[in-house]
Amino acid sequence: MVDQITIAGRTIGTGHPCFIIAEAGVNHNGSLDLARQLVDVAAEAKADAVKFQTYKTESVISRMAPKATYQLETTDSGQSQFEMSKGLELPQEAFRQLMAYCHEREIMFLSSPFDEESVDFLAEIGVAAIKIPSGEITNLPYLARAARHGKPLIVSTGMANLSEVETAVNTIEGSGNKSYVLLHCVSNYPADPANVNLRAMATLRSAFSVPVGYSDHTPGLEVTIAAVSMGASVIEKHFTLDSDMPGPDHRASLEPDELAAMIRNIRTVESAMGDGRKVPAGTEANTADVARKSLVAAQFIPAGTVLTEELIAIKRPGTGYPTAMFSSIVGRATTADIVEDELFSPENTA
Repeated sequence: MVDQITIAGRTIGTGHPCFIIAEAGVNHNGSLDLARQLVDVAAEAKADAVKFQTYKTESVISRMAPKATYQLETTDSGQSQFEMSKGLELPQEAFRQLMAYCHEREIMFLSSPFDEESVDFLAEIGVAAIKIPSGEITNLPYLARAARHGKPLIVSTGMANLSEVETAVNTIEGSGNKSYVLLHCVSNYPADPANVNLRAMATLRSAFSVPVGYSDHTPGLEVTIAAVSMGASVIEKHFTLDSDMPGPDHRASLEPDELAAMIRNIRTVESAMGDGRKVPAGTEANTADVARKSLVAAQFIPAGTVLTEELIAIKRPGTGYPTAMFSSIVGRATTADIVEDELFSPENTA
């Protein structure tokens, strides 16, 4: 395995720009018009992809399934998880339209399928990659089904331990697919930064030798930026039109200006990473001339004087004989009069 894959001609992995997924999820609240607005926000923020969630509620959620704690805090507690999800579900035709609209806005369309029928549907309409949500990482028949479509997989690993990730990886590779990214993730909404454990990205990279990224649910931008500085090849972050809108995920999502700021900050951090070689930046040359020191005359020195240590001072600028030459010019004779603070040079020193 190599630490890179290709999605729609885009190389993802070490040494390549971070692939940024703006996670719209179900923050459209079941409205195609709001979903289009979310595409606009992601495109204007310069995200690489915008991602939704595709599912048939009846295939995913039992009518008796309880809500998660964060869902109880952000939605009607008298409404079941089934009812909530049904209200957020978009029909398949809506995703065809969203994919076309993403093409128009020149941003990649992605969606997380939550059932096998949705896996097949997204593959059929030509999605560039299949995003595996964290909740499906232990759903081995689902993983095998997704892997067999032969498309790159972006696999979130929230709630999983390393052994469960290994089983998922073996299922994916055993189904003939070796093109995937693993995303470290903590599945709380919002997640406490103290629980994030970003160093787990390095564990995943070491264990599986594949590109690794981070799906972030913490408030703010800091943890996401830190993940990029630690080598995340993919970043996924929820966003919304307004974090005060009703719905389960708005509270843990960035607003449009925050999404744009996150992406700008990521690109700034990437530009600062460099290649790791310890060499001066080309832009430092003028500063070095001013800030470094050279050998200068400590006083007026007549021509023909044999230089002693007392006659040599070390002062700025750094454009003359370097200080490392101090001992080597002691004992030389001056060939011209040298005024105090004048740089020693081949023109005045034999």
